[in-house]
Formats: sequence, C-alpha cells, structure tokens
Amino acid sequence: MTEKIVECVPNFSEGRDKAVIDQITAEITAVSGTTLLSSEMGADVNRTVVTFIGSPEAVKEAAFRAIKKAAELIDMRQHKGAHPRMGATDVCPFVPVSGVTMADCVEISKEVGARVGRELGIPVYLYEESASKPEWKSLANVRTGEYEALPEKLKDPYWKPDFGPAEFNARAGAAAVGAREFLIAFNITLNTRVVQYAMDIAFELREKGRSVRTGNIEPIYMRGDLVKYQENYFPCGDCDFVGKTFEETREHCRTEHDYDPYDLLKAHGSNPENPVGWSVKQPGLFKHVRAIGWYVDEYKRAQITINFTNYKITPPHVVVDKARELAAKRGLVVTGCEVVGLVPFQWIYEAGRYYLQKQGRPTGVPAADIIETAVFSLGLNDVAPFHPEEKILGLPRAAADALVEKKTNEFVHEVSRESPAPGGGSIAALAGSLGAALASMVSNLTIGKKGYEAVESDLLALADKAQNIKDQLLKAVDDDTDAFNDYMEAVRLPKKTDQEKKRRTEAIQAGLKKAVNVPLQTAQLSFEALQLCAEAVEKGNVNSVTDAGVGAQIAFTGIVGGVFNVLINLPQISDAQFKQEMTARCETLEREGRKILDKTLAAVREKIEAMNKK
Repeated sequence: MTEKIVECVPNFSEGRDKAVIDQITAEITAVSGTTLLSSEMGADVNRTVVTFIGSPEAVKEAAFRAIKKAAELIDMRQHKGAHPRMGATDVCPFVPVSGVTMADCVEISKEVGARVGRELGIPVYLYEESASKPEWKSLANVRTGEYEALPEKLKDPYWKPDFGPAEFNARAGAAAVGAREFLIAFNITLNTRVVQYAMDIAFELREKGRSVRTGNIEPIYMRGDLVKYQENYFPCGDCDFVGKTFEETREHCRTEHDYDPYDLLKAHGSNPENPVGWSVKQPGLFKHVRAIGWYVDEYKRAQITINFTNYKITPPHVVVDKARELAAKRGLVVTGCEVVGLVPFQWIYEAGRYYLQKQGRPTGVPAADIIETAVFSLGLNDVAPFHPEEKILGLPRAAADALVEKKTNEFVHEVSRESPAPGGGSIAALAGSLGAALASMVSNLTIGKKGYEAVESDLLALADKAQNIKDQLLKAVDDDTDAFNDYMEAVRLPKKTDQEKKRRTEAIQAGLKKAVNVPLQTAQLSFEALQLCAEAVEKGNVNSVTDAGVGAQIAFTGIVGGVFNVLINLPQISDAQFKQEMTARCETLEREGRKILDKTLAAVREKIEAMNKK
C-alpha cells in the first residue's frame, strides 16, 4: 500500500529573527509523523518559507500549531518587507505527494482553515484548488492591497472570509489557506541594483503581463508612455489592430492571440466593465508564471522573483533562458539563480537533460551528472549554496547501509563471508548493471564521432535506455538480499497453534514468490542489457567493440544468475500454475539470450580480425 504523504509549505512574515522561526518550526517537529524538510529565511523580504511533509492527520495538526504560534509571535503592525503579504502566516498550501489526491488536500485545507478561523479568530481565505470563488483561485487576487488594505476589505461583503470573523485582526492579519500542485519558488539574479530593471523583465515574463507603452521603450520598456483605452479607440495589446468597441477588440484578441483583454484588466485591478481611461494590457510570455522584481540588500543585487505554479507546462529553465535573452537586450547579465524551498527531481533532471541536449552531449549518463549540469547551467550556487541532497524532493538515493553504497572491496568482502546473503542473486543484478553500463559507455564514446552520424540518434536513445536499466539493476542488488531476508523472517514465525502455522505457511509462500520475482526481474533486465550491448557492437565506435562484447558477456551472466535464483526456489512453491509460468519464462530468457550472445561475440571477433588486417 502506498504511504499517504502530504507536503505543507507555510510562509511566515518573519525573516530576520531566527528565534521566532525556531519556535514555529518546533511546533511542527513536535507532531509525530512529520518531517521538517527546510526552513529558509529571507532578511530583506522579511519572510520565511518552511517545508514539511507527513501523514494527512499529522500535517493538519502541525500546520494549525505553526499558524497559532506565528500569530502569538509575529505582530503584523510592525512588519515591513519586500514580499507581498497579508498575515503572520501569509499562505499555507497543502500539496499531494503520494497516496493522496488533490481533492484530499482541498479537504485538509478546509479543515485547517475552519479551525484557524474558529479557534484563533483569524480571517481565512481559501485559494488555488480550494478557492470558493473563481477569482480567489489566484493568490495575487486574494492578497490585493496586502495587510494594509484588510481593515477596509473586511467591511465589504464581497471580501467576507471563508472562515473566521470578518473583522480586522491587527496583530495576525489574515491567512490564505489552500491546496495546489507543486510550486517552485525561484529567483533570477541580475548584475544590477536597479529594481526597475528586474521589474521590467518580470512583467514581460509573467502570465498576466504588463501595461502597453509607446515611445521610449528601448531598452527599458517601463520608461515608455502608457497607452490607454479611449472612446472609439480600443487597441490590441499585441498588434496594430484597433477596435471601435471593447467587445470588438476582445473578439480580435481571443481569435488572433488566444487571450481575453477582459481577464487581463481584471488581473491588474482595472475595471473591465468600463475600460475607458484604463491602460491597455498585453499578456506575458509564459503561462503559470507569477513574477515581480525586488532588491536584496544581502546580495547587493536585484532579482526577478518567480512562482512557477505548474512547472510541467512552464519549466523554470525555459524561462531562465528567455530572461537571459531579455537581460542582454537591456545591457544586463543574469548572474545565476536561487531556489527557495525545494524542487522536484523530475524538473531538475529534465533541466539537466535540456542543457546537455543544447550542448549536443549525450543524456544517457548517470542522474548525478545530469543534475550537476542543471546546477551549473542555471547558476544555482550563485548567491547561496545549492545542496542537491537537501534541495531536491524525490532525489533517488540508496539507504546509507545499502550494498550498493559500499566500496567495491567492502562489497566483495561482504559477499565472501559465511552469511547466505548477499549471494548469487545480488551478484547477478550487479553483473547485469555492468553490462548496461558498458552499453551506455560505448554509445557515449561514439556520439559526436565522425563517421557515425547516421546512427547517432539510435545511440542517444540506447544510452538513455541503458542508464535506466542500469539503475533498476543496481536497486535489484539490494532487493534480492531484502527478498531473501523477508523469506527467512517468514520461516522464523511461530508455529505452535494451527492459526500460527497457517499464517506462517502463507507468509513463507508469499516470501518465496517474492524471492522468485526479484531474480526473474533481474534476468529480464539483464536480457534487455544484452540486447543493448548487441546493438552497441553493431553501431558503436569500432575502437570500443570489445567493451560492448564484455558488456554482452556479463549481461548474459546476469540472465543466467537470475534464472538460477528463480529455479532454486520454485520446488518449494505450492502454486503449480505459477511454477509452470516461471519455468517457461526462464527457459525462454536463457535460450534467446544465448542466441544473442553467440551472435554478438562472433561479431566482436569479426571486427577485431578486420582491424588486425588493416
């Protein structure tokens, strides 16, 4: 069963007093079932982003306690900072990680919001996926006017909070609580102290865009003159079209440019019902991007600060490249980037692949190399250290005591001891992984070489597949030992009563099937590694043909080793159909593998002989 994990990322309006933040995070860690992942303070923006995970119940309790403590310690009447905010706990989003749905997180946000409003007397607005009004889905809309606007907003029936009193809480302000997808908080640093320059680029990047200007707009667009709607004069923000009515221009923009000026005016706080006198808006370049510019005294530089609300549609690395281009037009340089909080492995891995592809380099390399490329390419160490093991959520890693984490000599020594595991199954998985690694190596040594242009795309794909198989087989080194240990635990179960005997027999049979399925997977993956080695012999650099041959030989060892470990466990399994299916699959894998190996080794010898004749 998949473990239920929810992420919570509350933002507190305090970034200078560590003692205050320590007291708040202590409330989180005091709740059993939670793990504090990060707590990042920003002195200039006077804000701290805290990230923690846990079971749904634990996260609900920890979030409430943190909000309560923040209300006790943070006085919004004294708060000043560059980041938009409206409360001591400004936002508190819940994010589904595993075993939970977005609907589950919406329900969690409502339960926490209701409790905060009821017990703490803090006005609570639901936002993002939890929003009670379509226009409150956007945090920027909910936070309009920030803390200073709350006294008047709360008198307006439209701004009646979802939970809590419609009364101004001078000390705690108000809170936005909701559910959302993974948000990446990201800062792009410029080689300037001028905030206007950062704002100028931010407005061009962000989804809601900016006001249209004319005249002195190069290189700084914000220096131009505003273009405003007038009677019988409703220009398009993206081209030369001018409508006689606002509706005519709306239809043009929807049809030709895929956006609605009405929505843009509303996003900017203008009146779309009566647009005359309001400045014309143009959309930004990227969907799901919110951005502003600010100055960070700690770094002595201005930054474009961005929230990526859906990195799967608009990934940060694409926006960074565009920001570099826009900065250069303004005589600026992007010196690097900064991650606030955590980033998902999926994004940073794809960012590394993106930059390798731009360089014409193979992407079929270890994940650590790909992440390193992303870190260097994005300049993630520019203003603060970026430690992948601390900053990447879902970073693949083995347990500290895993076999694959041992040094080579330590692993060999461990195998040589009198303990039955690690044994042949783990060695078979290691053999298969080495075969896949050699296939990848030969491909990577060939890519970019003269004379192999026709097969380069095939070898790029081969290296990617080989890396994937290699990683799965490395995991199987420990999986095989774990499967054996699970079986032995079942054997040790008590067997005094009939019920105990029945439970023990069922556990043994389940353990045996696991002890069969793991090495069968090893054999199957090793077979795929063998196929890749065969392709590497055929298409790869002839000078590396022996490496591919060695890979084929050792990958076949992975097949045979996996098969042996399946067959040795089958006699004790009572499920006849299962035994028959496993036996047939093993016979096929070994028979077909032997054919591929013989053909591959013959091809290796032929190429060696041909080279010797030259």
